[in-house]
Amino acid sequence: MDEGSPTPAEKFRIRLERAAGYGEVWEIVKDTVAFSLHKRRSGMMLFLDDLPIQLGAYHPIGTNNIVLNRRLVQIVEAAIESKRVVNALVYNLLLHEYLHALGEYSEVEVRHMVYEIAQRCFDKDYIVTVIAEKSPWTLLKGIPLEAVSVPKRVMEIVKDFEKTDRYIV
Repeated sequence: MDEGSPTPAEKFRIRLERAAGYGEVWEIVKDTVAFSLHKRRSGMMLFLDDLPIQLGAYHPIGTNNIVLNRRLVQIVEAAIESKRVVNALVYNLLLHEYLHALGEYSEVEVRHMVYEIAQRCFDKDYIVTVIAEKSPWTLLKGIPLEAVSVPKRVMEIVKDFEKTDRYIV
């Protein structure tokens, strides 16, 4: 490797910091899993829903769906106002559910895997790894959640979430 060329961790950090939406963060999730575990699954769909605050996201087993807590992401966006932190949160939540979609069902094992992948791909002190180690809910510390009650909205699908070069017939 050239002295001036970025490490894989630097490349992943740059991509995450520049990511401009769920689809770009998703590509990083898939690439870090491929880099770390040599596994990949395509054809996933992302839905945004207003879930209870204790639930970050979920993957209904047997589907190609991930449902992300839109309310949680919006609370963190409003309170922290840092694209880097919001992208790190979304990365962690999507990675966790992607590992379930790949067949990992144990919550304890998946949490451990999220931390291991984050540490390997972003390094120990980067925000992605800190969130993976401490929990995404550490970002809510000090935020008065009673003040952010939002009426339940309709679940929405994220268009162009996963780039594909194949037609579905």
